[in-house]
Amino acid sequence: MLYIKQGSTLFLRMAVFLIGTPVLSLGIFGLPWLANNPVNPDYAHILYPIVIGLYVSVIPFFVALYQAFKLLSYIDKNQAFSELSVNALKNIKFCAMTISGLFVVILPFVYLVAELDDAPGLIIIGMVPIFASMVIAVFAAVLQRLLQEAIDIKSENELTV
Repeated sequence: MLYIKQGSTLFLRMAVFLIGTPVLSLGIFGLPWLANNPVNPDYAHILYPIVIGLYVSVIPFFVALYQAFKLLSYIDKNQAFSELSVNALKNIKFCAMTISGLFVVILPFVYLVAELDDAPGLIIIGMVPIFASMVIAVFAAVLQRLLQEAIDIKSENELTV
């Protein structure tokens, strides 16, 4: 039974790693290339706030991935129903809201680029990370609340015995 649980968390750990790998490679290779080689040099100055915002948003992204790794290690250690797990979910929720807020700040610059380049679909693409991170924040908040209620019920049952 322990082997099955570790196997499932191993799969989730690999998934978290595979999520972080493209973001890391884009941060190392893609964003510097974009900053140095703008499509249209006339509005290259507008790209700099976008690139800076993307770099800043990588920090809470990797913090959230680290918290997900910690959460999976708590599950492996049979500490899934503990305050440590609740704190990890709270940190993931905060990171997701931070990422969403950063992309809201970036969106006006994306709008300017879309206006200058006549690409209205760029605004929709710029809105996807906002909504995706808000979905993650809501999901983490719901899990945090359910986990906290389960811990409270567990502690009440331990007191009555």
